[in-house]
Amino acid sequence: MLVFFRFAGCPACNIAIPYYQRNLQPTLHDWGVPLVAVSPQVPERLGEIKSRHGLTLEVASDKDNALGRRFGILYEFDEPSRQASLANGPGIGAVTGTGTWELPQPAVIVIGRDRHVHFAEVSPDWLVRTEADPLLEAVRTLLEAAAPPAVRAVR
Repeated sequence: MLVFFRFAGCPACNIAIPYYQRNLQPTLHDWGVPLVAVSPQVPERLGEIKSRHGLTLEVASDKDNALGRRFGILYEFDEPSRQASLANGPGIGAVTGTGTWELPQPAVIVIGRDRHVHFAEVSPDWLVRTEADPLLEAVRTLLEAAAPPAVRAVR
């Protein structure tokens, strides 16, 4: 499961990522499913969110937004947003270390062992995130479909 987030200092991300660790990580771990939080922020700046929240899930840097671009979840600040951002400090490219005005929209993507996307939810509102229950249900459904027939009936 991939959880795309904006950057380590993002207020909503600092609520969402620990929430996902508490509410998804234990069950996903038991099921053998990795949970990876993905941000375009450079690796040396991502340690901040891991240490602040004592995260044990993997936090990965999406160099040049390559993965976010492949999934089609990026947005770029328009000119008024750029000006507003610069009026409050450095631009987002300086914050993330990427030098760009691109960020991923908050998204959660479940990829099966077959490398196909089996669940995806993307939020155009950076404050709205996917709840844990539908994510666990998506993974449970995927695992049950992949299990041998005798195992599928067991929950």
